[in-house]
Amino acid sequence: MARRRSSRPLPRPLPRVSAPVTSGHHQGGLEVVVGSMFSGKSEELIRRVRRAVIARRTVQVFKPAIDDRFGIELVRSHDGDTFVARPVRSSAEILALLSPETSVVGVDEVQFFDPAIVGVVRDLVADGRRVICAGLDLDFRGEPFGPVPTLLALAERVDKLEAICVVCGESATRTQRIVNGVPAYYDDPIIVIGAQEAYEARCRTCHVVPRRARSGSAATSETASPERVSSAEPRD
Repeated sequence: MARRRSSRPLPRPLPRVSAPVTSGHHQGGLEVVVGSMFSGKSEELIRRVRRAVIARRTVQVFKPAIDDRFGIELVRSHDGDTFVARPVRSSAEILALLSPETSVVGVDEVQFFDPAIVGVVRDLVADGRRVICAGLDLDFRGEPFGPVPTLLALAERVDKLEAICVVCGESATRTQRIVNGVPAYYDDPIIVIGAQEAYEARCRTCHVVPRRARSGSAATSETASPERVSSAEPRD
């Protein structure tokens, strides 16, 4: 006996959902590593890009050309660890120098880049790339540094590292600039490239930012901490 065909229409197949077309990379994302000097930011950046290399990802690392403390084409931690990096004079150069097959992009000392770095990072992430930025979140005055606050707000992952305060030994989140053996003034230039001889890691309490005295008055400080330079060596 023949079966009677149903008069109900067959359900239509569901449309196939596919990921947006990118340049062959995985889903993009932004990671930002911040902290004071000697907190291990560059060391952490190097660790992550090396893991990416082990995972057979194509990696490129960039840094601002003004940072030539440890070599023109190297990112180097204060512990001496290094990774090859391309120095650039503007954030736009990153896009110009980027290889199509690169899936992981590292940016060291991101606080020194121009404001356009935010748009560059957005473009890289939108194209499916993993972007890892490392830099200072606060300048020597304890104020937000350059484009870093915006990058922190946009990031999928944020890691704030701490150093050791050279004055009291507590966790340090501030960078103390030392000029001729004493703390730098608040109105001194923000960008001065230096290393241990010019900077120290300090906690909030021991971080000192004096303001220049007006005529006939004594200099004032942002904290009541002793304005001295510890002989202890900062740890990365």
